[in-house]
Amino acid sequence: MASIARRPNGRWRARYRDAAGREYSQHFARKVDAQRWLDEVTTAVTSGMYVDPGRGRITVGDWSQRWLATKVDVKPSTRARYVGLLKVNVLPRWETVQLADVTHEGVAAWVSQLSRSGLAPATVRQAHRVLSLVLSLAVRDGRLARNPADRAPLPRAIKKERVFLTVGQVEELADAAGVYSTVILFLAYTGVRFGELSALRVRRLDLMRRRADIVEAVAEVGGQAIFSTPKTHQVRTVPIPRFLVDELARQAAGKGPDDFVFTSPRGGLLRLQNFRHTVFEPAVRRAGLDGLTPHGLRHTAASLAITSGADVKVVQQMLGHASATMTLDLYGHLYGDRLDEIADRMDQMRTSCGPLADSLRTAPQLIMFPELR
Repeated sequence: MASIARRPNGRWRARYRDAAGREYSQHFARKVDAQRWLDEVTTAVTSGMYVDPGRGRITVGDWSQRWLATKVDVKPSTRARYVGLLKVNVLPRWETVQLADVTHEGVAAWVSQLSRSGLAPATVRQAHRVLSLVLSLAVRDGRLARNPADRAPLPRAIKKERVFLTVGQVEELADAAGVYSTVILFLAYTGVRFGELSALRVRRLDLMRRRADIVEAVAEVGGQAIFSTPKTHQVRTVPIPRFLVDELARQAAGKGPDDFVFTSPRGGLLRLQNFRHTVFEPAVRRAGLDGLTPHGLRHTAASLAITSGADVKVVQQMLGHASATMTLDLYGHLYGDRLDEIADRMDQMRTSCGPLADSLRTAPQLIMFPELR
């Protein structure tokens, strides 16, 4: 039930009751504005977009904590990033704002302010994504009709230039790493992430078949080592080049099935930050490869595999990408370098047909199908 009535003070009151019998009203200076408001409510009810105004009165700060409580499907490291982005970038602006008062213009202005403050475009985009995820839950919970963060203008992400080492550069880096040369070679020739290498146990190696099962990864969250499945939960098996078999056998010698293949000098977990500071970065400087990160060796593995003739699906499986599309997005340009090679192979294939190919080219035949005669 809806109605419009003029109040003693001359203003117009528009009111309606929802399906539960709760009454809502607003006052306007003009009757036409009151009617427009009622028409908007009626349209929202008819289209299924109606939202109880009272359900949007919870603050973004309180709702973000409820949202975090629902994130049981993410890794601890991802959850930690969400908490950090909320604390540093999102809540300083939105914590006391009610969900119903968040506007698209307000979100766009906030994104612009973050960009002007000097934050990297990637960080701005991540902060916006977290706010958008919080608001998306509010939409699904019937607290907002639509997500005001949708399609907000975002700064263009700046892609970091990927470094692809040659075989010679990989050898130089491995030599510079000293006793950890096998770590460098394993990363560069298998494409595993550092957290997957650190969590690799002896029983996951099959040196007879030259395979390593990547079923576990470790990440540091708040100084604690957290073990879980690999990124995107892509459990996989990676091939091991023959030249690494003996090196890995020496690494695993005398260890039990559940012991780590690669360890710190004292036999404990090989932690990324310690490894970078004490081994990797000094080795990078000695090899003259300034700017290289351990993750860069993953890019090198993809490049070496493609150069060796691996197709997209093989590279996807080796790297544990969720889809071949992701592999192509990252490394598709490397396949372009092989276009001449493919064309030459197709030319050789046709040439090998000899007289048959020439006869087909010089004496074309018209094939008449019965129904066309």
